[in-house]
Amino acid sequence: MDGHVIAKAIVNRPDLRWPFPDDMAARLTGARVTALRRRSKYILADLDRCETLLIHLGMSGRMTVSGDPLGVFHHDHPAPQKHDHIVFHMANGARVTFNDPRRFGAMDLFATGARHWLLDGLGPEPLGNDFNEPYLVAALSGRNTPMKAALLDQRIIAGLGNIYVCEALHRAGINPRRKAGQVSAARVALLVPIIRDIISEAIEAGGSSLRDFRRADGELGYFQHVFKAYDQEGQPCTTPGCEGEIRRIVQSGRSTFYCPRCQR
Repeated sequence: MDGHVIAKAIVNRPDLRWPFPDDMAARLTGARVTALRRRSKYILADLDRCETLLIHLGMSGRMTVSGDPLGVFHHDHPAPQKHDHIVFHMANGARVTFNDPRRFGAMDLFATGARHWLLDGLGPEPLGNDFNEPYLVAALSGRNTPMKAALLDQRIIAGLGNIYVCEALHRAGINPRRKAGQVSAARVALLVPIIRDIISEAIEAGGSSLRDFRRADGELGYFQHVFKAYDQEGQPCTTPGCEGEIRRIVQSGRSTFYCPRCQR
């Protein structure tokens, strides 16, 4: 979408997780995308009308691109689907479709450069320069919350999700139930390069497709094929020298997978 014009925006329902802004289709139709960026789990498209389109995929949302004349994505437009809630017909012939069966996603428009309540208070990006060992040690110092919950807190690290927290804690040998403030500074610092590596590896693999996730070209991601902890309940732990078995517990309503033998 970056640099291209939205020839026509079609909005097929009044809301997703929250109501859409007034006249969203009209405000998007004819707008040029001047920049496409991301903050945490939000896609941000700056428009030449001094507005920014905020997109959140939620649990099951996905954006697919079809009819790309450059041939990067599928050439043929698929038949409309039941849950195609927003469709962008681009001036270059491409079509960008937001499909969300569970409707937990969101879209909003706000003045470019203004604050948005969904973006306020977010922590540093895991691949950004502000996410470093001294920062994470200070951020977790004295915290009484479990390590799993602390790393999922978007105010501490922006954009880190359940799968990658499980993988990072397993790779670092840290028990997800340990209180964050009780983990030594040296072990907390170790998490920084591990988190960076896992996120980079996942991006290289195209993400993780378990149920709903698809890439923009409609294809699956492949990082799930190298999971060491997440969704591996009952499997032998792959940590060298460990004879444990991956277990599943529930923390704050989310599944946690870890090895009780080597994660201390």
